[in-house]
Amino acid sequence: MATTHHNISGELTKELLAIGDDVGVSHVSLVNTHASTTCTVDLYIEKVKSGGTNEGIFYFMKGVALPVGVTLVLEKGDLKLNNKLDEFGLYIKLTKGASETPSVDVIIS
Repeated sequence: MATTHHNISGELTKELLAIGDDVGVSHVSLVNTHASTTCTVDLYIEKVKSGGTNEGIFYFMKGVALPVGVTLVLEKGDLKLNNKLDEFGLYIKLTKGASETPSVDVIIS
């Protein structure tokens, strides 16, 4: 699998891997790149059947406070992800810890 990189900024939900990408994930690294503010991170998979039927959301982490400059790494033993057709997409949601805009870099390999 090729490594993918995401620079994410803002209080939002972003798709990191789409359903059907057929990617094997062994490592996800998250780092808070904001200069002064902790942000809250949710990392989850969502299962959607063809036709758009949502089968559920399953969290790897929910409401985790990521301090400035801290890197959080999830490795193969922590991740169970199959994003073949009719399986799972990988998503991240950022929430600001103060009035500042959250900023996180994500590396998936």
